Amino acid sequence: MGCFFSKRRKAEKESRPENEEEQPKQYSWDQREKVDPKDYMFSGLKDETVGRLPGKVAGQQFLIQDCENCNIYIFDHSATVTIDDCTNCIIFLGPVKGSVFFRNCRDCKCTLACQQFRVRDCRKLEVFLCCATQPIIESSSNIKFGCFQWYYPELAFQFKDAGLSIFNNTWSNIHDFTPVSGELNWSLLPEDAMVQDYVPVPTTEELKAVRVSTEASRSIIPISRGQRQKSSDESCLVVLFAGDYTIANARKLIDEMVGKGFFLVQTKEVSMKAEDAQRVFREKAPDFLPLLNKGPVIALEFNGDGAVEGCQLIVNEIFDGTKMFVSERKETASGDVDSFYNFADIQMGI
Repeated sequence: MGCFFSKRRKAEKESRPENEEEQPKQYSWDQREKVDPKDYMFSGLKDETVGRLPGKVAGQQFLIQDCENCNIYIFDHSATVTIDDCTNCIIFLGPVKGSVFFRNCRDCKCTLACQQFRVRDCRKLEVFLCCATQPIIESSSNIKFGCFQWYYPELAFQFKDAGLSIFNNTWSNIHDFTPVSGELNWSLLPEDAMVQDYVPVPTTEELKAVRVSTEASRSIIPISRGQRQKSSDESCLVVLFAGDYTIANARKLIDEMVGKGFFLVQTKEVSMKAEDAQRVFREKAPDFLPLLNKGPVIALEFNGDGAVEGCQLIVNEIFDGTKMFVSERKETASGDVDSFYNFADIQMGI
């Protein structure tokens, strides 16, 4: 007994004219544009300024290797970026969906955003970082970190394309796999460090087409103090629920609070479950549970004397009618900070 489909194929072959050749089958992957790895690589360069404009990388993997005294700017989102054996380079990387991995690099200054950040066998790196997970260093020394500070018009869309939230940034929460007793292999850059003094805006005609700003007030990433010592025992937590203007409201609140002298400590965008709400909102949890179904929330922590009262006043004056949670207690260093502020164990979402 033969197969029905094999009989049909045989009949089709016999019915084809003798002078007509059988055309090869076309598959969807045959229609894809061919990728040349050389378009996604900078290798063996010295004393050059090079880069890629928005739209030219479009989520591909990128490799930077064996470069010396170069200025390198990737104004697009990537899948992963590996940087090997580079010395005395300035590097900007647009949002990276996966990992950025530095290996055997020396005396480099960088600004970058990624899901994962790793450094191995490196010396003297200065990095303005946005990283969704805990940054890791290994067998490295004199690594300094600051908060990502950069803007150009396409950057917000590139963050979305890379699946990164501008509010999930653990830039200062460093893990050292190879600590040395009595020494610290990493530290934080001075709080008043200006990103343009480390990673200046490109000056070549091609790259000047990207309208870059390094002003703190325009940074796509909210500039947070991270793990720096708090200036006050008083902190305030604000949670904004998903809606049409959540991101705009969060930015407005940050501007207002910082403008009044308070400090932004950390930000998070998280998907909250009922048990998370019980832990964070406590007795007010029933009021906010229905709002969690609309999507991830944005959480902001501010610090400074009078932060709670100051935040309540701003919310009442500017955001009247917008549902927000504002802590109503003055949390101190001896208070129940872990249960009230720690969003680290809540699943991150965008």
